[in-house]
Amino acid sequence: MGLLVWPDLAQAAGWLPIFFLGAMGVAMVAYVVLDGYDLGVGILLNSANDKEKDAMISSIGPFWDANETWLVLGVGVLLVAFPIAHGIILTNLYLPVAAMLAGLILRGVSFDFRVKAEAQHKPIWNYLFHLGSIIAAMAQGVMIGRYIVGFDSGLLGWLFAALVAMCLPMGYMLLGSTWLIMKTTDELQAKAVGWARKSLWLTAAGVGLISLATPYFSASIMQKWFVFPNIVWLSPLPLLTLVCFFLIYRSLNHLDSGKLHLQWHPFVLTIVIFLLAFLGIAYSLFPYLIIDQMTIWQAAAATESLWFIFWGAVIVLPTIILYTIYSYWIFWGKAQPLSYY
Repeated sequence: MGLLVWPDLAQAAGWLPIFFLGAMGVAMVAYVVLDGYDLGVGILLNSANDKEKDAMISSIGPFWDANETWLVLGVGVLLVAFPIAHGIILTNLYLPVAAMLAGLILRGVSFDFRVKAEAQHKPIWNYLFHLGSIIAAMAQGVMIGRYIVGFDSGLLGWLFAALVAMCLPMGYMLLGSTWLIMKTTDELQAKAVGWARKSLWLTAAGVGLISLATPYFSASIMQKWFVFPNIVWLSPLPLLTLVCFFLIYRSLNHLDSGKLHLQWHPFVLTIVIFLLAFLGIAYSLFPYLIIDQMTIWQAAAATESLWFIFWGAVIVLPTIILYTIYSYWIFWGKAQPLSYY
């Protein structure tokens, strides 16, 4: 690892890369949370009957396509603000990115075809939507795992990526099931509580395994977390995560007791868990865009280019945030039967 030199943050060349890193981080965490719950609904789809599948698809119908806008924004920021890193990252993630796109395309096709297909063909499209969700979620897990270990090509690097690929869909299932608790009623809502309870334990186990494995697979992350006094002032992150898991467990028990005014608690708490995980990853990697290889300042485009892009970003990013909030406000409440006509 070379000597890390910090630029003068009072200069545009110093703070503009940080701004774009923040914009890319907002886009990525928004994508993981928002598209995560509809991927989770897709993963759970095979556990429901035909009528329940229609209600599940209806619950994500107004949102799922727009949720992927955040992925486009995040990759776009990476391309225009950090072009050198963009080439290295996508070159190393070519196969999982291709698999993710295949899964997302399969979901898009199945979503439209399932409602227009003849009755005997509808189960096929339901299954393909489910399969596309699993493929996309696992591919994203591989991408995250490979990125955290700096694209280590050894066996251990791939084992870590496989671990994340197995665990991320469990987190998406928790997001999806808690979303369904908010958006559905009666038997399907009761089923969603059961799915949430199962995926809660799987997600907790996955978070624990990844948290223990990450410093083992990355010496630099080990140094950031497990030295004094870092280990003390970073302790609120894992402690708050444990508290959130406990509160979700308690909320699910309250829902079983008929306290439906708490039905939004599990979803919000699950989002907090994802945010805490994101903060942990961000701290572990900063200021590197490619860990131990390239800082954000080394990867950044020319300052003149960043200035030009900056003014576009301060318009586009708030606009996307506002229309996202507006769309969720318009379609808030319980899901209605899905109609294409």
